Amino acid sequence: MSIPGLTIIGDRINPGFRSTLTLYDNEDFEGLQRLAIRQADAGAAELDVNPADKALTSPGFLEELVRRIQAVVDLPLCLDSPDPAVLEVALGAYDPDKACGRKPTINSIAASRWGLKEILKIRPCKVVVMASERLIGGRVVRCKTGEEVHASAREMVDALKSENTDMRNDDFFVDVSICTLAADTDGLLRMALDGIRLVHDDADLQGVHIVGGLSNLPQHLPAKTVDGSDLKHQLECAFLSVAMPLGFDTVLGTPWRGYALLPDDNFVLRQFREIIALRGYDALMSVMKLYDRTA
Repeated sequence: MSIPGLTIIGDRINPGFRSTLTLYDNEDFEGLQRLAIRQADAGAAELDVNPADKALTSPGFLEELVRRIQAVVDLPLCLDSPDPAVLEVALGAYDPDKACGRKPTINSIAASRWGLKEILKIRPCKVVVMASERLIGGRVVRCKTGEEVHASAREMVDALKSENTDMRNDDFFVDVSICTLAADTDGLLRMALDGIRLVHDDADLQGVHIVGGLSNLPQHLPAKTVDGSDLKHQLECAFLSVAMPLGFDTVLGTPWRGYALLPDDNFVLRQFREIIALRGYDALMSVMKLYDRTA
């Protein structure tokens, strides 16, 4: 059962998953169609389609993939590539009528690839903007605070709306970049959470969606907590339990993952709250308490 108020963009049509890579390598379109159907049946609102290098090494693959997916599900597609030529092919193949008239989403535009905004001239789209970086004085600078994430989101949304007058706040997803907990000595998760709150509370950004990919969060950590429960899944749920009340409303993730809000007395949630309040060595030691009884 999904969490009320949480939209899931299904992330499985991505060769970063070994099972999907095999489907790509074999150009198994029927297998990819089954994967699309499974995500739709599990409650995905959109399907992320990331062709990676396959779109470059196998001409026509992406065009055929988009058509095959749209033949079996009526969900809008989130087209995921930093290459404008790849996105142009995908948008050319995309049929809004087969998505109940809904626009595709471009994932994603950032300060470091601002030129991708030109792709919006091809057809009306929604867009994911990466708010973890800004363009300052001609230089791309990584954000370090929630205030900077908020400023980045405002700058990109305002700029894109000024150039595309048909776009509304509902057409934007602000990606706050959820980092890996085990390597977060600089408070980047705290930055993301502060950014979520500030974007959500900004009256000029009302209606903008706030998104993040949860798969990075538990990387490089053991599978189990000290009490034997699923550490990685509970960490993802802990993030949602903290972030959703602040305004987080969309996850790029696996629809059958079983996301849930955790009770306040849940061990992983309590420890997660402690970790994000710390930095440096103290934060790492707090992470270890999740799986090491001696920490």
